[in-house]
Amino acid sequence: MIALSLAEIAAVVGGQTYDIPDPTAQVTGPVVRDSREVEPGSLFVAFAGERVDGHDFAHAVVEAGAAAVLASRPVGVPAIVVDDVQTALGALARHVVHRLGATLVALTGSAGKTSTKDLIAQVLGRKAPTVFTPGSLNNEIGLPLTALSATEETKFLVLEMGARGIGHIRYLTGLTPPRIGLVLNVGSAHIGEFGGREQIAQAKGELVESLPPAEEGGVAVLNADDPLVRAMASRTTAKVLLFGESGEADVRAENVRLTDSGQPAFRLHTPSGASDVTMRLYGEHHVSNALAAAAVAHELGMSAEEIATALSEAGSLSRWRMEVTERPDGVTIVNDAYNANPESMKAALRALAAMGRGRRTWAVLGKMAELGDEALAEHDAVGRLAVRLNVGKLVAVGGREAAWLQLGAYNEGSWGEESVHVSDAQAAVDLLRSELRPGDVVLVKASRSVGLESVAQALLATGAEGEVSAR
Repeated sequence: MIALSLAEIAAVVGGQTYDIPDPTAQVTGPVVRDSREVEPGSLFVAFAGERVDGHDFAHAVVEAGAAAVLASRPVGVPAIVVDDVQTALGALARHVVHRLGATLVALTGSAGKTSTKDLIAQVLGRKAPTVFTPGSLNNEIGLPLTALSATEETKFLVLEMGARGIGHIRYLTGLTPPRIGLVLNVGSAHIGEFGGREQIAQAKGELVESLPPAEEGGVAVLNADDPLVRAMASRTTAKVLLFGESGEADVRAENVRLTDSGQPAFRLHTPSGASDVTMRLYGEHHVSNALAAAAVAHELGMSAEEIATALSEAGSLSRWRMEVTERPDGVTIVNDAYNANPESMKAALRALAAMGRGRRTWAVLGKMAELGDEALAEHDAVGRLAVRLNVGKLVAVGGREAAWLQLGAYNEGSWGEESVHVSDAQAAVDLLRSELRPGDVVLVKASRSVGLESVAQALLATGAEGEVSAR
């Protein structure tokens, strides 16, 4: 964080100082909520959770070098005490972002947010110092903590914004007001909580409503291939920049194809020129993510050639998202187990089919959460798609939703042992250990709550007699 005195922080957040011998002392280290991340000069934010109360670590973090604790009650060590720690954290982030003057890019969407954010960060990082959301810490706590990690040298701040209801993104943009807002898509993620795609579009569109007008530099980057996203142009006074494969897109892809290993390649067109891209990531769905990143980079002054080079060299920065690892015995494990919704599940299956040309493929799939009344139909559709894509074997893991996956495959034409329903992750591991052979490709994917990353990790450990090489 930029250096601020404890007195200034207290004024910004409306707090009272306790046990602080020198209010002019500065916070020069990171702002953290995990006591294990404290460094000399840190500000430790004490959240009182259901299981752990950060206030209980106050003495330990000060002994470790923290300058003070942001708390909701006096803790016997230097502290700034506020009525609500989360509100205070947001106020501090808003103050720091205003002081920085960096260009703030915010993005949202039903699928692909984290992968796209990682691409934008890697592309813009070639132009100037860039700070971005780690992993998918995109909520009312993770977002301000990311903003507070920026320094005086930061030129670009790239923030992922998630939403579980109307008003969430409006709240986040109030903490960190963006100049450029990107909306990727409107899908089925959390449809059970929102109630429908129109409600999801209403929530996601709060991002473009927050942007400054075009004459003040505001830019809305919208997916030309998604009608619900494209319609958001009417909800903003910012400049609108369209990306996609549509001929009407300002930034578009032509001649899209997959390499033999399943990596997308295409001709990138921007208003400043065209250049060829061959990505290191896997799956055709990354073309849309790449175009979104290219549109942001174009708006910030990068040439088509610079963007294409950066996209071609960019990798995955966040774990368990299409992580492709080949075991010494030739079995390839695709760990995409961080999360799942109908759109990302279908994209992963298509990537598996492309990667498995001439090889035997396995789809180890589990529950997609928060689909409400759409759950049965969406799980059934995924099972059917696995058959249509000629996936060699579907292993459905878990309870009712897994049964729906297998039923969809069966009704689409799977028979015998082409699809199987197992009770849990260990049963899936046991099955795969007994049946995998060199050259097989295994996709592992489900919602985060299912914990299927353990299947991928177990399979990699099984094949680790020699050195495992990640691609």
